[in-house]
Amino acid sequence: MAREIVRPYWGKIVYAYRLTHIDNIPYLLKEGFVHPNSPNASPNYIHIGNQSIIKIREEETHHGYQLSNYIPFYFGPHTPMLFNIQTGYGVTKYHPNNIVYCVIKIETVIEQGWECIFTDGHAVTEITTFFKQDRLPDLDKLVSVDDVYAKYWKDDNDLDLQRRKQAELLIKNEIPAQCIAGFFVYNEESKQKLISMGVADNRIIVAPEYYF
Repeated sequence: MAREIVRPYWGKIVYAYRLTHIDNIPYLLKEGFVHPNSPNASPNYIHIGNQSIIKIREEETHHGYQLSNYIPFYFGPHTPMLFNIQTGYGVTKYHPNNIVYCVIKIETVIEQGWECIFTDGHAVTEITTFFKQDRLPDLDKLVSVDDVYAKYWKDDNDLDLQRRKQAELLIKNEIPAQCIAGFFVYNEESKQKLISMGVADNRIIVAPEYYF
């Protein structure tokens, strides 16, 4: 399959994305992103990830890091995780209008000095390289924008693309709500629901092209 790239207009990696269920937004607007063991963690939070991968991150260390201590983001859209959620492959199936991209700026991570690591591929893959936060200004030299913005990851001429596409930013700090730059949603219906939850219109982008 030829690689199709939904390339960002800025031509480099500017944002990191975390998927969540739309019904989690009121909680995120209040608490931001917190760790599961935080006193502010909600028992009503709707988890949409692959539970087997979550368990691996909890029980195993990778390159010396306990990944469950970090809040993971991807550098681009159209992840295998999103595909699985939309199709119900190995996880609970959700319509795309129930899935929201929460966006943070790489610039904010650097300016805030948040403790973090990032990778050049899926974090639980053995051959993936991990980088410390002092390398974040070199992100575009270490992670390919074409890889993370590829719409599909099956490429007979590049069998490593799926791993590289899932490059991650892993933030150890909890992320205050005011540091969420904005939200990408599937359609106008989803946008209006976020507005009713208290999200300002100018913080929401309707981007059906970022879904399958």
